Amino acid sequence: MKIHPTIEEMRAASRAARLGGLRVGLVPTMGALHEGHLSLVRAAKSQCDAVVVSIFVNPLQFGPNEDLAKYPRTFDRDCELLAQEEVEFVFAPSPEQMYPNKSVTWVEVEGLSQRLCGWSRPGHFRGVTTVVSKLFHIVEPDLAFFGQKDAAQAAIIRRMVRDLNFAVEVVVCPIVRESDGLAMSSRNIYLNPEERKSALVLYRALQQIRNSFEAGERNSARLIAVGQQVLAQEAGIRLDYLEIANPETLEALPEITSAALVAVAGFSGNTRLIDNILLTTNH
Repeated sequence: MKIHPTIEEMRAASRAARLGGLRVGLVPTMGALHEGHLSLVRAAKSQCDAVVVSIFVNPLQFGPNEDLAKYPRTFDRDCELLAQEEVEFVFAPSPEQMYPNKSVTWVEVEGLSQRLCGWSRPGHFRGVTTVVSKLFHIVEPDLAFFGQKDAAQAAIIRRMVRDLNFAVEVVVCPIVRESDGLAMSSRNIYLNPEERKSALVLYRALQQIRNSFEAGERNSARLIAVGQQVLAQEAGIRLDYLEIANPETLEALPEITSAALVAVAGFSGNTRLIDNILLTTNH
């Protein structure tokens, strides 16, 4: 496994791989890797000849009062895990590499970037799409792998790829959960035992919404009320949002007639967590 700290090295390595006829896959991460990330790596390994994993804590996607300074950084352990998965390349640039000379150019998907997490975290998705577009230009992957846990992010990146004609296929892989249902996240490390127990209510609320949907309920307001009842039983959670939206446009859906994304975000203690499920009708 080769670790490339500069854009020039990473670009040269990736181009050499593609010139050699290899299919290149990219897994963008901010490090602090867990089984969810590794599931993306394994998916990439199964579909590509050479896999690039980027490790970069992107300052552009953190707000002024968010956790950039304390975001977990476990680079040596991350590299050990990736070596075990037989990853070919790690791209580990510095902020100065990615944003030289106080860059003033952004990539933004208007409309979508203001929905769901974009509403409560202004500028977050602009930071995501800017760094992902740079990674696509540097690595030039054939496929790029993202997790369904960040469903809004995946929808926004898909739209960016379509609108800007990136020659990359976006692959979205299922959420990986702990045995008790908690969606895996690098931020779970912040939770103390009591906060972690409280956090389980997010998935319980989603499951109850699914149960009501499968029993025939299609009205989003009533389904959201079902989830809110479950969330209200856990005093340790401060709800950010619970919404039912179109999975592609992220626009709110008053009624579910085909596919729907049920997304929730909330704080357990000071830690913001997100989760979601997809609902589909049979017709």
